[in-house]
Amino acid sequence: MNWINLTSEEQIKAIKAAKGYSIIFKHSTRCSISMMAKRRFELDGNLFDENTPLYFLDLIKYRELSAKVAETFNVHHESPQLLLIKDGECILNQSHSSISAEEAVEVMQ
Repeated sequence: MNWINLTSEEQIKAIKAAKGYSIIFKHSTRCSISMMAKRRFELDGNLFDENTPLYFLDLIKYRELSAKVAETFNVHHESPQLLLIKDGECILNQSHSSISAEEAVEVMQ
């Protein structure tokens, strides 16, 4: 899985302006539930088209960016959390054990 580290507000603006799909995975490196959700998601990561950007947000290092993501895409902050973005709008918001790569791929089809 080729994660793109989400480390700046400029990247959030670019995701908001992008056409097509992007995925943001918000992860707490201190949370065992988040680690399990990430591991499960990565096992199914091959389901995504290689051209779909997969952004990884480390919530411990970039707390302020997490708030900016929530504000920009009009979602409530959770951790772990997966956001499926299409043409700058969040069309799928999953958290905790409901994070599913399969469901995200189904929504994309």
